[in-house]
Amino acid sequence: MDLFSRSWAALRTAVADLPDEAFAQPSGCAGWLVRDLACHLIIDAQDVLITLATPAQSEPTHDAVTYWTLSQTPPTGEDPLDALIVRLAAAYQEPRLLKFHLDDLGAAAGRAAVLADPAMRVGTKDQVLTAGDYLDAYVLEWTLHHLDLVAHLPGVPGPPADGLARTREMLEKIAASAFPAAFSDAEALLVGTGRRAPSAAQRAELGELAAKLPLVLG
Repeated sequence: MDLFSRSWAALRTAVADLPDEAFAQPSGCAGWLVRDLACHLIIDAQDVLITLATPAQSEPTHDAVTYWTLSQTPPTGEDPLDALIVRLAAAYQEPRLLKFHLDDLGAAAGRAAVLADPAMRVGTKDQVLTAGDYLDAYVLEWTLHHLDLVAHLPGVPGPPADGLARTREMLEKIAASAFPAAFSDAEALLVGTGRRAPSAAQRAELGELAAKLPLVLG
């Protein structure tokens, strides 16, 4: 729960501190500018609020790792939902409006997470998880999108170290393989999810794991 809060606060702060011109820069998400990514984070905050307000009675069916599914198709930004995000982001027109909406909904999602009972069962995407596992899954979401945010903004602080470490741990469980120890946590996440192509040396270090990459999460 604490790691969710720290990861989310760091990401929201990074967006809030961006100068207006940064919103027109590309992000690490294929086909999305930084403004599009910020709009997606607003939708994510809504999802957190909706899920924490959707109690379930049955036993959990998934945990923080099995919440994620693997796709064979890397995102291009042309998926109908991805394209909708681009149109929504453009409708804000001014970065300050995006910042305001993200701060408003994001703060509410953060408060809801702090108030949630970790053992409470919640329903989302035809899954049942404990609130603790659901919020842990979102550490991966926040961390990867924080890396996307700073992909072309080198002066912007990146995600917290403990969030990077936990996300790497989850990604390795999803892959059922460990990344080489020589890879930093950020390198493992960027290469592992296809956000960055491995160098020839890295591909050799990856060994059999290279054939499983990229891990496209959905």
